[in-house]
Amino acid sequence: MLLGVISFCALLAFWLILSGQSAPFLVLAGIGSSAAVVWIALRMEMLDREGVPVDFWRSVFSYWPWLVWEIVKAAWDVTKIILHPRLPISPTLVRFRPSQRSTVGLVTHANSITLTPGTITVQASATEFLVHGLTKAGAEASIDSEMDRRLARLEGP
Repeated sequence: MLLGVISFCALLAFWLILSGQSAPFLVLAGIGSSAAVVWIALRMEMLDREGVPVDFWRSVFSYWPWLVWEIVKAAWDVTKIILHPRLPISPTLVRFRPSQRSTVGLVTHANSITLTPGTITVQASATEFLVHGLTKAGAEASIDSEMDRRLARLEGP
């Protein structure tokens, strides 16, 4: 039941933020829509610890600013490569074993790699990630990375 309340509040807050309106009809529509989504999710038995990772979300707000900064740094590096007269790229594929145990952790890690300019997660599983990098150094930076360590810490013990 607690996960239903948390989901309802999160959905309603998201609705209100995106609408930017406080007209009574829109607020009531947001309440109704949020309640309907939670009711359907409860009926489908989708509100569990994996579907609503409350423990994971407590720490994620420390991860997002760090990820944004990493994206900015990688974008700058890719910009320098593109503007370089000789275009110094060395496309590389690397494989490594991620430290995450949960599906949420694995998906977040794979998406974080893909969000970072110059790298993309080609294949992701619980036992192995395959990452393509624009440069050899960029691809190899995914192996045993700070991103992997931070996300493993977010999952907790």
